[in-house]
Amino acid sequence: MQPAAHALLQSSEEVERYLADFPKDQLWTQIAGRASVGFHLQHITGVLDRMMTYAKSETLSQAQFAYLSEEGKPNTTINVDDLVAAFQNKVEEALSFFNTLNEATLKGTRTVGRKKLPSTTLGLLFHAAEHSQRHIGQLLVTKSVLTFSED
Repeated sequence: MQPAAHALLQSSEEVERYLADFPKDQLWTQIAGRASVGFHLQHITGVLDRMMTYAKSETLSQAQFAYLSEEGKPNTTINVDDLVAAFQNKVEEALSFFNTLNEATLKGTRTVGRKKLPSTTLGLLFHAAEHSQRHIGQLLVTKSVLTFSED
């Protein structure tokens, strides 16, 4: 579990570092049709939450479906700091969950989504970590373009 835990910790640290002093008015700005920084922050938090739910062999709640339906929709009542904190809190929850697992649980069969796609606990946890890292990279590129200055 160490590689997945380290990937999530790195994601948490990078989000905080990359978005320090990020302009509030650019949270929902899309460049060249690509996802906004706000979308990436909401999405990595939501995916991590959903993957942990599936890893626990649970189904998504109405609140999780509602969150999913709002991912990436511009919302001026949400700010960068709140989204960063939400992701960091979800990472802490995930790491606490990691501590409850044993080898037998890691190999346990789990299903994903309404289609009940097959996976394992371990597969879900690694997917959540890898997915977070991928979106952090995309977030960094978007942030870099939005805040680029030739000074």
